[in-house]
Amino acid sequence: MGFTRREFIAISGAVGAGLALSSLGIDLGPVRAYADELKIDKMKSAKNSTTICPYCSVSCGLIVSTDTKAGKIINIEGDPDHPINEGALCAKGSALFQTTANNPNRLTKVLYRASFSDKWEEKPWDWAITEIAKRAKATRDADFIEKNSKGQTVNRVETIAHLGSSNIDNEECWTLNALMRSLGIVYLDHQARV
Repeated sequence: MGFTRREFIAISGAVGAGLALSSLGIDLGPVRAYADELKIDKMKSAKNSTTICPYCSVSCGLIVSTDTKAGKIINIEGDPDHPINEGALCAKGSALFQTTANNPNRLTKVLYRASFSDKWEEKPWDWAITEIAKRAKATRDADFIEKNSKGQTVNRVETIAHLGSSNIDNEECWTLNALMRSLGIVYLDHQARV
């Protein structure tokens, strides 16, 4: 990466000024302390709670700040006192606040786009769940393989796959896997490693 002569002089001057100020004994401790202090701590109606990130099995610690008057989450950040992540978060953990009800872009209704259509339609949840079940059953019935080419019983469906969620615990994961395997689905994966 190349610098022009003017940029080099400006950067050198800034570095020199920073070194000069630091050697003069100017105490930047109060500035750092103010910067470290959360504005949320100054709010009278704010409450901080610690919790665990739901995205993977690492279990990073989080500090969730809630406005008790409004009943809304106002901030989520890594817990610096947590022994696992020491305040650091991955991209999914850092974006956790976006999954809360505060995000105006978060979808809360079922949107359906019919085949060959260019428009999305709002549908009720009951319709969506019934439609998914109906299509899964139709696909399973049409593509169920009872025996392989060697004549061995396999009882499987190769045209449906299941991608698990990293937002579920071990018990829910086991239940979902048991359900998918009972349908004959063999292509199972988990989202946490994606």
